[in-house]
Amino acid sequence: MGIFDKIKDKVSSAVKSTVDSVVKTTTEVFQFERLRDGLTKTRNSFVNKLRATIGFGRKIDEKLLEEIEEILITSDIGFATTERIINSVRNTVKKENYENADRIYELIKQEILAIFAEVPVASQEDVYKLNNVEKPFVMMMIGVNGVGKTTTIGKLAHNYKKFDNKVLIGAADTFRAAANEQLDIWAKRADVEIIQQKQGADPAAVVYDTLAAGIARKSDVILIDTAGRLHNKANLMKELEKINRVMKKHKESAPDEVFLVLDATTGQNAVQQAKEFSKVAPITGIVLTKLDGTAKGGVIIGITSELKIPVRFIGVGEKIDDLQLFDPIAFTEALFDLPDNDETTSE
Repeated sequence: MGIFDKIKDKVSSAVKSTVDSVVKTTTEVFQFERLRDGLTKTRNSFVNKLRATIGFGRKIDEKLLEEIEEILITSDIGFATTERIINSVRNTVKKENYENADRIYELIKQEILAIFAEVPVASQEDVYKLNNVEKPFVMMMIGVNGVGKTTTIGKLAHNYKKFDNKVLIGAADTFRAAANEQLDIWAKRADVEIIQQKQGADPAAVVYDTLAAGIARKSDVILIDTAGRLHNKANLMKELEKINRVMKKHKESAPDEVFLVLDATTGQNAVQQAKEFSKVAPITGIVLTKLDGTAKGGVIIGITSELKIPVRFIGVGEKIDDLQLFDPIAFTEALFDLPDNDETTSE
């Protein structure tokens, strides 16, 4: 290779690196704006109220802390998590001799970041590029009906395919006729393959066939849907145990992830669902949907604090690319970021 060819390659490489950097930056900015917009109702209910209560020039006293405590509780952060935040703020105020209430705003923000820091966070590289994992990477989705499980699977399939992964969906919710139809629609939207059987078929049989097909087709990712039931925990446990057994006939480590899908609009009920499901399944992560449609987004803080289960994905809209990998720093910044046109009304 001549010197001019080397220079040409070096310039081309530099240009490509610059373009990739710009594209990445543009994508990150867009995702942050979608996240900020999706948290508008929660921000109006929580952060705007907090700022209004702190006011201008107000001094820190017990009455102020009680008012802030009420805001946190009514924002669905939860009683136990609220107590933790308020006690931490109270101790810091006493230790540092803070008097101006403006300090409290940052203290609460720091405490929320500290809560998120207690659970592991996966990078986009680790999640979507599937480095150093045995393929096919098998993810099982659980959760009650109506939380957005089917939609989440479709959006996850889309996200994984964007990173050049070969994705296969297993429609193991065979109890609802509409479940297979909805999942088939989402599979077509994401342009991925799906394995399904007729209504009433054995869910474990669907899972067995899905893993067999995934291995034969050299799939990178397998997404398994399951029936959304919790009214009979004994039956649910037996069903999940059976599904796990048939998975291991094909891959010993399967399922590699068990994601619990929760609806943010249910507030503290979502925390209770997580506690109940954790009794019957080894949950490795949580997907919190419908954040854009509720003022109860503060529940994500309570879930992390009380359950120590990482939130892995969040839904901030209805479009196929509106399922975001959860970034605790971006989430906190978006929650506390107040655009000029934000109103101080709540849902």
